[in-house]
Amino acid sequence: MRVLVVEDDKDLNRQLVSALSDQGYAVDTASDGEEGYFLGDTEPYDVVILDIGLPKMDGISILEEWRRSDRKMPVIILTARDRWSDKVAGMDAGADDYLAKPFHMEELLARVRAQVRRASGHAKAEIECGPLRLDTKSARVTCDGQQVKLTSHEYRLLAYLMHHNGRVVSRTELVEHLYEQDFDRDSNTIEVFIGRLRKKIPADVIETVRGLGYRLSDGSEAAEPSQD
Repeated sequence: MRVLVVEDDKDLNRQLVSALSDQGYAVDTASDGEEGYFLGDTEPYDVVILDIGLPKMDGISILEEWRRSDRKMPVIILTARDRWSDKVAGMDAGADDYLAKPFHMEELLARVRAQVRRASGHAKAEIECGPLRLDTKSARVTCDGQQVKLTSHEYRLLAYLMHHNGRVVSRTELVEHLYEQDFDRDSNTIEVFIGRLRKKIPADVIETVRGLGYRLSDGSEAAEPSQD
């Protein structure tokens, strides 16, 4: 999953990036409102963490512009604890959740997980697909009850497919949601990771849909022959 952090406090920005990266997210950052607005308007994110008090362009204006442009990604706003009016203005502008500073990082991570799940239609912390189980809280994948050992990129890819199970996901979409903005993106690497995953989980769980991309299924139907 790909996250945008828009926060001008350098220490907090760094802490957020570290915590989110440790949880397996691909993270882009911005330290002012103009850069944050541009990234959120031009790049696909699974969730955005947006500070209200930003230089160059405030968080409320950014959020209003995104929503006017029909940008629908979940947005969690960060507010000062004593500014209840910011919370109201943020929710009215289209925020999905808010957190008052200072906050516990574990609470923020839980809210991020919840927004990502809800945006993809999942209510529970555990996502199931056939023999696979994804515990979004622990970032742990099991197959028939046995833990599957994955690299960070393999985990990101499988987690994205599991959040969107049953839907065909293109290579382009996977690349856009798995890597940071400045990463050297090459869609061929997706095929490499798909091949590695098929060696670690039942191969027919990940279907190759010719010319379109990949689909995660519960294995109840025969998959199309793989091109990988």
